[in-house]
Amino acid sequence: MYKVAVMGDWDSIYGFGALGLTTVNEDGASPEDAAKKLLLLKEQGFAVVYITEALAARIPETIDALRTEPMPAVILIPGISGNTGEGIRAVKRSVEQAVGSDIIFGNN
Repeated sequence: MYKVAVMGDWDSIYGFGALGLTTVNEDGASPEDAAKKLLLLKEQGFAVVYITEALAARIPETIDALRTEPMPAVILIPGISGNTGEGIRAVKRSVEQAVGSDIIFGNN
């Protein structure tokens, strides 16, 4: 069975533990430590890692590097501080890369 994790600040992620997901609290972690933790999750065989948009904004290079890997799928989610819109932009970019056009919003 594949493993799923959620990374971010504690207030944004603690509820996911009740769903059986592994929670990774990165409150106060440096960008370097957060990037190392994400790569460790990859090494541990996690198939999906949800990451708050706020944390993802601090480690964009690591996330971009993992986009070319088959696993884990790194999916941005809004945190408790709100939605920045980066999550939907990331999905849009992935779909455009996969199918060659913007089928989500229809902007070709």
